[in-house]
Amino acid sequence: MVRVILPLHLRTLARVDGEVEVAVEGAPTQRTILDALEARYPMLRGTIREHGTQQRRAFLRFFACNEDVSHHSPDEPLPSPVAAGVEPFMVVGAIAGG
Repeated sequence: MVRVILPLHLRTLARVDGEVEVAVEGAPTQRTILDALEARYPMLRGTIREHGTQQRRAFLRFFACNEDVSHHSPDEPLPSPVAAGVEPFMVVGAIAGG
């Protein structure tokens, strides 16, 4: 099981408290985690990735082991602590402003 931490607005939409766990076949990647997350919580479809292109939405970032992996390939395997459930995969709302 992969642990996923969502920002408050997405937790509210999915009606969950705290982090969630999703099952992923094989080595987890951004794509497989988000696919599993959207399958388990269909109300999140289109909120993290664009419907048509499956590209990450603006103002969201992905972190694994405290590293921003937002610009990595969505099919690149994530670090082993994420795969083992030791560290969470985090979806973080970016903060804009001046």
